[in-house]
Amino acid sequence: MITGAQPKVLLNMDENGNLIMDENFLELMGKGKNYKLVREHDNLTNYSTDVMWIEWDEDGHFKAKHDTIEIGRSLIMSPFNETFTWQTTDVTEIIDNSENFIKFKTKNSVYTLTKEK
Repeated sequence: MITGAQPKVLLNMDENGNLIMDENFLELMGKGKNYKLVREHDNLTNYSTDVMWIEWDEDGHFKAKHDTIEIGRSLIMSPFNETFTWQTTDVTEIIDNSENFIKFKTKNSVYTLTKEK
């Protein structure tokens, strides 16, 4: 690295045409992909640095964010802005909930969420 030069955010394109930050840059910034979400019926896999559980009001509008799963909440994967990685429909059943692994059903899918690090 040249002295005084700022590190650049490097982007790559995955097999689906999505832009993703370079793994080395993420590691340098301490923002590795800590969570892995797999949808059961087609093995669709998403990774993110962090996750959040969203609670909705009776009109389907955002009510609150949480760190833990509960029935009726949706999972959202980072980054937490308009370009988030993935959002599930509402959780309808929690099948397994251990320290680094959650298996749950939503209105239309079954997922496993694993904390990698």
